[in-house]
Amino acid sequence: MKNGSIVVVDDNKNVLSALRILLTNYFEEVFLLSSPNSLITTIKEKNPDIALLDMNYSAGINTGNEGLYWLSEIKKINPEMPVVLFTAYADISLAVRALKEGATDFVVKPWDNTKLIATLQSAYALCESRKEVKKLKEKQKLLNSELSKEEDICWGQSKSMQSLLDMVKKVASTDANVLITGENGTGKELIAKTIHRYSSRNNETLVTVDMGAVTESLFESELFGHVKGSFTDAKSDRAGKFEAADKGTLFLDEIGNLQITLQAKLLTALQSRKIVRVGSNKPINVDIRLICATNANLFEEVSQGLFREDLLYRINTIQLEVPPLRQRAEDIAQLAIYFLNRFKTKYNKPHLVISKEAIKKLENYSWPGNVRELQHAVEKAVILSDGDILHPSDFYMRTIEEKEAILESITLDEMEKILIQKAMKNNDNNISAVANELGVTRPTLYNKLKKYGL
Repeated sequence: MKNGSIVVVDDNKNVLSALRILLTNYFEEVFLLSSPNSLITTIKEKNPDIALLDMNYSAGINTGNEGLYWLSEIKKINPEMPVVLFTAYADISLAVRALKEGATDFVVKPWDNTKLIATLQSAYALCESRKEVKKLKEKQKLLNSELSKEEDICWGQSKSMQSLLDMVKKVASTDANVLITGENGTGKELIAKTIHRYSSRNNETLVTVDMGAVTESLFESELFGHVKGSFTDAKSDRAGKFEAADKGTLFLDEIGNLQITLQAKLLTALQSRKIVRVGSNKPINVDIRLICATNANLFEEVSQGLFREDLLYRINTIQLEVPPLRQRAEDIAQLAIYFLNRFKTKYNKPHLVISKEAIKKLENYSWPGNVRELQHAVEKAVILSDGDILHPSDFYMRTIEEKEAILESITLDEMEKILIQKAMKNNDNNISAVANELGVTRPTLYNKLKKYGL
């Protein structure tokens, strides 16, 4: 199957003739040049995917300096283009120098057809991979740009939140690894986005990975990428999240859900700042700013053998704790009005306001689901409202008495089944994540799933 295009530069016409016959079977377009003088013009006009470049063009000169010069000229106009160098001299020091200066590979004449094609196809796969990463970054930059246009975020005026924001701004200006902790719904992802926005990397990509949703079998492929043919469904080379986040920020959400068997692989990548795609043995350098988040107590998980201590200290240069909403009740009114203004615009109810009595009801509620629960409550009230004023009756939250009454009416088995169902829903049926949340082993969880027919 033919893929991509290639430009070949060699002053030997017999070599060009042989390569024309060989390469047209593998590439859609083959551009042959007997002199490098028109190379740059050809690249600008034809935009080939890869280049096969001879090292020497002047009679009697075999230093390879000409090839290195044209290599540098190619990199000036297209730094991402893979360049394979061709020479009749098996000079290892020259090969090392060429690779250091940006060459993708090195082929010695006379060549072996099979090896040459394999080298060129590998270079083309690298080209496609770089295009994919660039496309992902451009898409993410566009998304980040759109997000930055949104109205200011409402953090609240409580001392705890203002103190947290001061810390966020201090940390953001560095490249320190940050661990964000806090209950579900407190806004940990929003903190991560804010750190990225205030950082020196804000023009680059913020890539988010939900670690609880990454299965063990796809962990390495998802984070580190893979090469074509490395497993059954690997029909093409694919960049992983680390590569997509290169020069930007990588946000690993729910890091506490990462299985202990996978933590060593993540630690190795974070320590070396290198990744290796599945099916490859070539390390790829990555430059990322790492932010992690979890609702779990990782220090407790370390003591229980569920989380590696060395990984915890690697991701925890700075820890930011997001306070639950019940500990900053003075922010509830401001947040409620903020969400009201957003949703009355969204649902075309411009005259809608919230009564003082309703605000008081919201302030007296404990909000176990934190800011996310408050947001959903306001949105639901806006959608179902008939008039222009939201009253206490428009907000339904179960009281402690109601919850206790429900608990008194069910058996222990029924309660256990409800907890398991809720955990399964919260974790998208990820057995390891569910077991972790419930504090039981996987075999115990399997037995209970069987017991309750879940």
